[in-house]
Amino acid sequence: MLLDIVILAAGKGTRMKSSLPKVLHTIGGQPMLGHVLDAAIELDSDNINIVIGHGSEAVKQAFVDEPVRFVEQTEQLGTGHAVQQALPYLRDDAVALILYGDVPLTPTATLREMLDQVGAEAMSLLTVELDDPSGYGRIIRNAQGNARAIVEQKDASKDQLAITEVNTGIMAISSKLLKDWLPKLSNDNAQGEYYLTDVVEMASCEYIDINIVQADSEMDVQGVNNRVQQAELERYYQMVQAAILLEEGVNLLDPERFDCRGELIAGSDVTIDVNCVFEGDVKLGNNIYIGPNCVIANSVIGDNTVIKANSVLEEVSVAGNSDIGPFARLRPGTELADGAKIGNFVETKKAKVGKGSKINHLSYVGDAELGEGVNVGAGTITCNYDGVNKSKTTIEDGAFIGSNTSLVAPVSVGKSATVGAGSTVNKDVEANQLAVCRAKQRNIDNWPKPEKK
Repeated sequence: MLLDIVILAAGKGTRMKSSLPKVLHTIGGQPMLGHVLDAAIELDSDNINIVIGHGSEAVKQAFVDEPVRFVEQTEQLGTGHAVQQALPYLRDDAVALILYGDVPLTPTATLREMLDQVGAEAMSLLTVELDDPSGYGRIIRNAQGNARAIVEQKDASKDQLAITEVNTGIMAISSKLLKDWLPKLSNDNAQGEYYLTDVVEMASCEYIDINIVQADSEMDVQGVNNRVQQAELERYYQMVQAAILLEEGVNLLDPERFDCRGELIAGSDVTIDVNCVFEGDVKLGNNIYIGPNCVIANSVIGDNTVIKANSVLEEVSVAGNSDIGPFARLRPGTELADGAKIGNFVETKKAKVGKGSKINHLSYVGDAELGEGVNVGAGTITCNYDGVNKSKTTIEDGAFIGSNTSLVAPVSVGKSATVGAGSTVNKDVEANQLAVCRAKQRNIDNWPKPEKK
């Protein structure tokens, strides 16, 4: 079966009160349109059309590398008019699936179920039962229980308003039928728009079967029109992610205070404390503890590692058996070998830290390579930037760097060398040497203390 997909993404999203196009607002760290596009790609369609309008350039830029065709809707005259813009790109022998860029969480399995019920003489609709159907088009069924029309809220009678089964807008239909019916749409309604839903009545009049698929959950088909709905859908999405991890054996100390904004893969005996955020692709090994309020992005964390509270790791690799934090910041390019320790208020960037080496507290180590068994004292800084260029610091196995040391790169400290506390080192230190570079202390007798004027 050939599959044509049309994703409607032209709306401005006025109620979001943002200059960003609505479909670019995120759920789970990904633009809503990105979720929909992922589902479309998973359905193996080679003809994905995104109808854009408001903020079209921003939408194009966000998905410039995706296998899609962008179709402009210069005037927003309703959903029927939006789909009409894509008609020239639909194939007569294909099935058209209509999706919405602001309805991000519809399961692919549900869409497949819809597609299984479509043919030359049948279309399918995705509906949902709501306790409060206000604002939605009602599904009108005949005496036999078959769908025959969708009536929008503003056009519905009192009896029709009492119906709780509503249209989600998602439908699958023969592209050939769509090409025949859409040009016949009328805007003679309360909104003065061309409703895509009117094709349901056309199908009924031509004795085309209208097969109904009901969504398992209201949130599966929830659209986002304002910040309240966005927040509700975000929390639903996060609870789903948390439930998956719990089923896989991850110990989430509070599933309601957990955010996954990407893909998180975890081994066994992993404990995650409250208010942790995972972004991008994160892989956790076995027997890992992550303390509260941590942010981990695009990183790999090896077995038996402890990450203490309020630590931030971005694009780092940890071999295992490491101790990190609290209040540590590991920036992109940081690589920790087995048993390395990064303590409180330490920042690293593009730093390789060797096996068993320690940077315990209050230090910055950037553009550096540390060997095995190195000890870096408190307040140490690698001075890696001269205002134009970055330079590298090398500290070899077993070296000891005293507290409050400045290492002015490019510079190296040899094996088992020692740098005395308070030194500014701007030339290489050979193996086993002691480097001390600080002003000579003077003690002045009878120094008069300053007095308040």
